[in-house]
Amino acid sequence: MSAFHILLVDDDRLVLATLEKGLKNAGYLVTTAESGDQALQQAAEKPFDLAILDICMPGQSGIETARILRERFDIPGLFLSAYNEEDTVQQAVMGGGLGYVVKPVDAPQLIPAVESALARARDLRALIDTKKQLEQALSGQRKNSVAVGILMERRGLAEAEAFETLRATARSSNRKLDELSRELVDALERVNTL
Repeated sequence: MSAFHILLVDDDRLVLATLEKGLKNAGYLVTTAESGDQALQQAAEKPFDLAILDICMPGQSGIETARILRERFDIPGLFLSAYNEEDTVQQAVMGGGLGYVVKPVDAPQLIPAVESALARARDLRALIDTKKQLEQALSGQRKNSVAVGILMERRGLAEAEAFETLRATARSSNRKLDELSRELVDALERVNTL
């Protein structure tokens, strides 16, 4: 198992010490925090693969802390709680939690939930990366289509001829088609604003 770095957040020192020891024995790197504010400080100083947070803490709740950790530092969260009420579970899920474990819990019980949350976080990151790549590809395709349309209108070419002209120009100037298309569209937009 690779040494994933876990941020363990709970206001109960006994829970922290017990789970920290068990997680370390299982091969994880563990950093502890006794409050949401302390957790945010830790996250600002070093990267974490997962945060395990108690939901009910004085001051900032675990759900609010998890939201900030996810938005600012891209750290996924797994929740611990003494309560298994439907409302609390719903809040945790809506807060982006990748899992929910009811206390009391010991490390052997927690590790499968941790492994599942880490796997789900990897899957979500891969989906987000794929989405970004698809959005970039679609954006490039739109620019290519607009550039082809410009050439069709300006030079009176058929679509296939306009595309081939664009592609040949990109090749002869040793540039990417998307880059040339973007430049052509941007240039026309600048001219149209004059």
